[in-house]
Amino acid sequence: MGSDNNRPYTRMSKVKLSAGELELVTDASFILTKNNIIQKVYTLLGALSEYYVAEIKEYPGEVSAFTPSPKIARGENYQGLPWLMLDYPRIFSAKDVFAIRTFFWWGNFFSITLQLAGSYHNEYLPQIKKLYEADKKSDWFLGCSDNAWEHHFLPGNYKPLQAFSIQEIERLPFIKLARKIPLQQWDDASLFLKNSYVEIRSILLGC
Repeated sequence: MGSDNNRPYTRMSKVKLSAGELELVTDASFILTKNNIIQKVYTLLGALSEYYVAEIKEYPGEVSAFTPSPKIARGENYQGLPWLMLDYPRIFSAKDVFAIRTFFWWGNFFSITLQLAGSYHNEYLPQIKKLYEADKKSDWFLGCSDNAWEHHFLPGNYKPLQAFSIQEIERLPFIKLARKIPLQQWDDASLFLKNSYVEIRSILLGC
């Protein structure tokens, strides 16, 4: 067997950092601040979960969906960025979905989404159509993608509710009714999400 000296020489390319990258990698406060922000999002979602549970006690409709306790999850890589989400109620089965998802996406927004599939889609489609017909200035968005698990609001995933026709709504394979608030309005986010949750309850009840 030949020695290592006989192996072809391979030039190692340097891994370089830009000036901005070098500034960040040498600044520990950046990560510490990020961790502090994430903890504050946890706190906000925890407070919202308590509000949601108390608020939903007044809901006279489907109750089995509210049996599982609220669940908060997090990740670091939704389109490359950190995220946290709160699900309550949360029924996710192979066929049926009944969920309200509150979502934080770093650099973008808080959103709240009513997600319905299977039997729940069939049950509550009339209420979505009623919302469409009654509210011509709605700030709600409706999912228009075949992928139920995307959360961004770019064209092809969501479009304004009033941009649909009633026939398009009837053909949707699942319902994702959502609205968002940019992170620049952080101080207003909690009230926005609480009010949206109550409004979703009213939509489900057909009020």
